[in-house]
Amino acid sequence: MTNTVVVFFSGYGHTRRVAETVAEGAGARLLEVDEQGNIPEDGWELLSAADGIIFGTPTYMGSSAWQFKKFSDATAKYWFTRGWQDKVFGGFTVSASFSGDKQVTLIGLQTLASQHGGIWVSLGLLPANTVAATRNDVNNLGGSVGLIVQAPADADASGIPDGDMKTALLYGERVAKIAGRLTLTNDTSPN
Repeated sequence: MTNTVVVFFSGYGHTRRVAETVAEGAGARLLEVDEQGNIPEDGWELLSAADGIIFGTPTYMGSSAWQFKKFSDATAKYWFTRGWQDKVFGGFTVSASFSGDKQVTLIGLQTLASQHGGIWVSLGLLPANTVAATRNDVNNLGGSVGLIVQAPADADASGIPDGDMKTALLYGERVAKIAGRLTLTNDTSPN
């Protein structure tokens, strides 16, 4: 079993619901970025000890929420020491629109992981792009870089389509599985 952490900010509860589902799939611990853009001091220890880190943020105005951006800027202390080198990373974002420039946010999360020398895990699922496809299908939004989720602006977190939630569960499983493979490969402890 790998040690995976889902670190996320949620403005209205939608991203929290997705984070919980991703964490369920990954068997991960949750670490929430607060309204001021901070995590608890022991959160840094959690992240440093993790084999895998999954970032989560809503997409606001084509980018991460400022609270998540403040957290990501604070990770520079680990960048300077290469403290997160070779960790497995993944990421997800939520917005009200089907596109909503979520891809831009994911590229930002992928760039953050790459700056840390991390190994990014793509979604790894074919899109549901047929005439018969519905919002209940896995990857019905056609993501590839990471997990994208659409949450209707006039609904609470329970209004997130089932297909997006199924995709979130599968993505968590994928990140943890790849982190597990790489952890076993890099394990140098005696048998």
